[in-house]
Amino acid sequence: MIDKLTTLTTLFAAAALVAAAPQAPAPQKPPDIAVTLTGENGQPPRLAVPQFIAITKDAETQAIAKTITDVLFDDLTFEREYALIPRDTYATIPAATSFTDVPIDRWRELNADYVVVGTVQKMPTGIQIQVRLLAARDRSQAFGKEYSGSSANPRIYAHTISDELHALRGVRGIARTKIAFASDRDGERLGGTIEQRTVQEVYMEDYDGEGARRLTVNRTLNITPRWSPDGRSLAYTSYRRGGPNIFIQNIYEGTNSDLTKDGASYLPAWSPDGTRIAFMSTHDGNPELYVANRDGSNVRRITNNPAIDEAPTWSPAGNQIAFVSDRTGSPQVYIVNADGTGLQRLTTAESYADKPTWSPAPNSEIAFSSRNGPGSDIKVINLATRMIRQLTFGEGTNESPTWAPNGRHLAFVSTRAGKNQIFTISADGKNLRQITKVGNNKFPDWSN
Repeated sequence: MIDKLTTLTTLFAAAALVAAAPQAPAPQKPPDIAVTLTGENGQPPRLAVPQFIAITKDAETQAIAKTITDVLFDDLTFEREYALIPRDTYATIPAATSFTDVPIDRWRELNADYVVVGTVQKMPTGIQIQVRLLAARDRSQAFGKEYSGSSANPRIYAHTISDELHALRGVRGIARTKIAFASDRDGERLGGTIEQRTVQEVYMEDYDGEGARRLTVNRTLNITPRWSPDGRSLAYTSYRRGGPNIFIQNIYEGTNSDLTKDGASYLPAWSPDGTRIAFMSTHDGNPELYVANRDGSNVRRITNNPAIDEAPTWSPAGNQIAFVSDRTGSPQVYIVNADGTGLQRLTTAESYADKPTWSPAPNSEIAFSSRNGPGSDIKVINLATRMIRQLTFGEGTNESPTWAPNGRHLAFVSTRAGKNQIFTISADGKNLRQITKVGNNKFPDWSN
């Protein structure tokens, strides 16, 4: 709720990230065969991912081949769309030296339906990776692509291959997505004569917690970053000009702009088409919801109530906004049309509901943080049935959920590890993973 935010002395100065993050290498060839993979009797395919073959026999290429293999295996494990053959059984299978001598019959003995075979070769301008997916039953090729580019970040090749393989299952892969968050991990302190407070800067990292990069260098508090739909900009809350206002940082272009300039404005949320931003502001004296165009024009007030209205999140169609209001005494989740009409209360059995986040299409769910006692837990409400399922169960305080772009996972903040750390969990409540470990980390937002 906003009462937490108003205790912060926040200054967000836009920091240009001129050096763009490594981009996914473009596939050099289309798939040889476009298929939807299935295993026996319609079960998930059983997949083996042996060590990629280093065609160039030097230590660097061998290290790159190992990194790609390890990261790809982890990516495929995370999504749980393939049944992976355990790696501790691989020692019984002779290592291939090329695509022509893959011992496919031996992999079939381990019950593999398909085998991912990859090669890595050093080139004058970087590296070349070739990948083939071979059917264990007849050695036919179900997928084949070639990638080339810099050798600086081999992880991106693994993430790209993972997303390609998940597309064969009709699933949007999220291995190349990013999570933005606020953190005090650098241990800096705010200056001032009244109180020394810990600095929070904005960072982004890969979905699995690797490759963290600091985006702001203000030595002050920087909070609530929110990705634009195209993943190239962040909206955030800032006190950089006195009171809190909303700013937009275009990460890869190294530019930034103001969205609001007066009142106290917090918690931006992009519309699905990236043209509008919803936010909470005291522009007219009371904390209400507003919507503005991306350039700050056409500001429109959406709510009008003496209570606090905050934490907006857009529906996938962009025609509704869910938010939190304490107009009935305790914070609850409400839904309103984007023009301010059609208000309805969503949560009715919660003692305290906060930080809603609307799932991507075609799902019709909203995750939120529910306080039932000393701590909070993550819950999900189905908008069609109004049924609620609980994902966390009292271990620490769990809040600020954010959906993965395929709707199959959530990231959230939890104190279960002692400090505030970011975790991911599948939408069915399984596969909990901690993805930050240094400092306190808050306000995650998962990119598209």
